[in-house]
Amino acid sequence: MRLSRYFLPTLKETPAEAQIASHRLMLRAGMIRQGAAGIYSWLPLGLKVLKKIEQIVREEQDRAGAQEVLMPTIQSSDLWVESGRYDDYGKEMLRIEDRHGRQMLYGPTNEELITDIFRKEIKSYRDLPKNLYHIQWKFRDEIRPRFGVMRGREFLMKDAYSFDLTEEDGRKSYNSMFVAYLRTFARLGLKAIPMRADTGPIGGDLSHEFIVIADTGESEVFFDKAFDALDPMIDAGAGDDLQPIVDEWTSIYAATDEIHKPDNCPVDASKLVTGRGIEVGHIFFFGEKYSAPMGASVQGPDGETTNVQMGSYGVGVSRLVGAIIEACHDADGIVWPESVAPFKVGLMNLRAKDDECTAACDKMYAELTKAGVDVLYDDRDQSAGAKFANMDLIGLPWQLAIGPRGLKNGVVELKNRGSGERVELSPEDAVTKLTG
Repeated sequence: MRLSRYFLPTLKETPAEAQIASHRLMLRAGMIRQGAAGIYSWLPLGLKVLKKIEQIVREEQDRAGAQEVLMPTIQSSDLWVESGRYDDYGKEMLRIEDRHGRQMLYGPTNEELITDIFRKEIKSYRDLPKNLYHIQWKFRDEIRPRFGVMRGREFLMKDAYSFDLTEEDGRKSYNSMFVAYLRTFARLGLKAIPMRADTGPIGGDLSHEFIVIADTGESEVFFDKAFDALDPMIDAGAGDDLQPIVDEWTSIYAATDEIHKPDNCPVDASKLVTGRGIEVGHIFFFGEKYSAPMGASVQGPDGETTNVQMGSYGVGVSRLVGAIIEACHDADGIVWPESVAPFKVGLMNLRAKDDECTAACDKMYAELTKAGVDVLYDDRDQSAGAKFANMDLIGLPWQLAIGPRGLKNGVVELKNRGSGERVELSPEDAVTKLTG
């Protein structure tokens, strides 16, 4: 994509309302713009990142055996009355009345609706287990939306729901999602630590939240450095016993500041790591909390009718954009992990009015694009300093600068955004490195 044609409204100054790094940088990098408090439009650069995160989340859900559906944003209040949550949920729920006087709501989560779908279609234990997920926009009317997409009112979320015959089978589904989450966050370039959590309004007695470690995280967390030795990219097949893996990850000490008791901490001070954390995922096993009141039951192998065992599994997809930036930025801007970067390479023409320089840049752009490399080509007539600063701000993994001086010596300059390392090499070698 040529930057002269791309909609990328970057800002030199930080808007006054932006209090944390991700909010500042998403506004400055032209990724989002606010439409109302806690509600944002996603501009081309931000949307590319959002879609890449969404796809990684989707691939890991599919790998774990979950099946994708798509449920609506608007739900009938009748289902929530039936489950007993309509009055309990509170003012975060946006309640709507349609033209016929029916009470509707903008879904903050989907336990009720997916349970209704299940109970109408599944009647026998032979059709179990099932795990259904979707990636959909949600709305929660936060009393104080802030921090950009980190605590907005409208957000994109992946939520999955498992249905099993027995509690033992339900916990197997829970373990499968636990492992899928470890892999998902690792692929996103994040260090995520599972911590036992309160189930809150979702309910149940088993829950873990996945905390990303970032200097600017929301809350203080404490964990054993033994986590560093664990590999989150677990290669487990369908039907494998994942309980030992889950036990290994959950047996290591990890606690938020609300739970951590310094005087009773089981970890030696030399092994205890203190950091800041951001919640990016939350998983729950709640048994019959929804299946019992809503009649989601199947006929078991003994002919008896039994309520199914359920769990739910959420990932804040849009929140992850902010979380990644919180974990991956420096004084100059964003430093994207390559797996989610909006473009792999930022190609800069340092002298747009020079015909030879422009011809070399056009050729490089064509070669990289043909090789399948996603390139943002800064072909604008601006100073070299402004172009370098802009590329640092938006944080693409590689910067490729071509100028008249380098061309005379037969070289271009390649910079790695993460390490800051700069090298001069031939145009041919640059293409080889970027396509290798």
